[in-house]
Amino acid sequence: MRFTVAEIADHVQGRVASTSRDIEISGVSIDSRDTLPGQLFVPIVAERDGHAFIDAARANGATAWLVGEGHTGDDDERAIVVADTTRALQELSKLARTRLPDRIVGVTGSVGKTSTKDLIGAILRTRGNAMVSVKSFNNELGVPLTLTNAPDDTWAGVVEMGARGPRHIQSLCELARPSVGVITNVGTAHLEMFGSREVIADSKSELIASLPQHGVAVLNLDSDLYARMATFAASPITSFSASGNPQASVYATDIEVDAELRATFTAHVDGDRFQVSLGARGVHQVENALAAIAATLSVGATEDEIVEGLATSDLSPMRMELVTLPTGSRLLNDTYNANPVSMRAAIDALVQLPAGRRIAFLGPMAELGPERESLHREVASYGLARGVDHIFAVGEPSYGTTVLEDIDAAVDMCRELAIGPLDALLVKGSRVAAMERLVHQLLEGSR
Repeated sequence: MRFTVAEIADHVQGRVASTSRDIEISGVSIDSRDTLPGQLFVPIVAERDGHAFIDAARANGATAWLVGEGHTGDDDERAIVVADTTRALQELSKLARTRLPDRIVGVTGSVGKTSTKDLIGAILRTRGNAMVSVKSFNNELGVPLTLTNAPDDTWAGVVEMGARGPRHIQSLCELARPSVGVITNVGTAHLEMFGSREVIADSKSELIASLPQHGVAVLNLDSDLYARMATFAASPITSFSASGNPQASVYATDIEVDAELRATFTAHVDGDRFQVSLGARGVHQVENALAAIAATLSVGATEDEIVEGLATSDLSPMRMELVTLPTGSRLLNDTYNANPVSMRAAIDALVQLPAGRRIAFLGPMAELGPERESLHREVASYGLARGVDHIFAVGEPSYGTTVLEDIDAAVDMCRELAIGPLDALLVKGSRVAAMERLVHQLLEGSR
């Protein structure tokens, strides 16, 4: 999105040299390594002070940059001096939002919010330029970046929203002002911060409560907390059901999964029906696709656009990626994050792969609170019951299965097992475990 330096400075109550006020900015960055020519660089003060990277951002082509009061460089003619750079970024995103249409979808949930966001984005882009959150840009920095980097001719958009406590989503809604709100489901992710699933449901429902009366709340009818979340809605509710519940506004029947883990199903929408083939892998993507159908219909997408978008959708990296190793083994890379629900979904996908042996390398699941050990054991028991031949716990003894100390030990185990063309592997763990390192080593065929 384009701004002049004057517009930015005036809106965020910043100070800038008069000679720079007419300069045009195109987009915003908070990472000097990713800064593009013409962008505004916003140095964030966190574990590291982003002001130390202003010179690097300038070298990459930043046209102007924010500078916090009292920091070196506040006398540069391209510097917009502000009281707080993070707050200024958020204020700038509010200006960006005024230039966007009233067709913005907010997405949250314990599991599947990024995949659902990706599916919605794929549908919206079949018509034209759409604003879509990059990767998992879903917090107090990611949402403003999504808004300020939206194409100028955006016709609709989707914003992912995460929460690490009550009122977090409420604050994000104040920036994005969605007209459609999607809650994919409520699980046990981040249970450590919230304390209970009911509190998680209430926090996710801040999205529903923020919607205008003419908006649409999209809720999962299969959730045991559906009724609780529905009480937050002042706008109409559109429900979806992957279990085929005909009481839902949008539901699926005739679900089938091919050898590449891609699902097809019949979508039922208010008495109409049409066939859907998903580009995304995993039968659990049916639930996410139904949420995407409900959300995009609410902003005016057509059936043809929905079918095309879902067929060509590509998920964010490290989510249900199916690759072939040099050994000929098939490997399911689902390493971006993990919680008990997504672990079960990944195990279900593994057992659907044609294979002689099915082997899972599981890293720790983070932020589960007091039930951490029992939830890890339950995942391992589920995998064994579903027919996984070997479950290796990488650095996490709570699974109660064979423990491997680290990634190198997991690579050694693959060699010991002599994995080959008849084997299928799953690698998954929470972000803190960085289990993608194992995938990279196995793809390279060496350490």
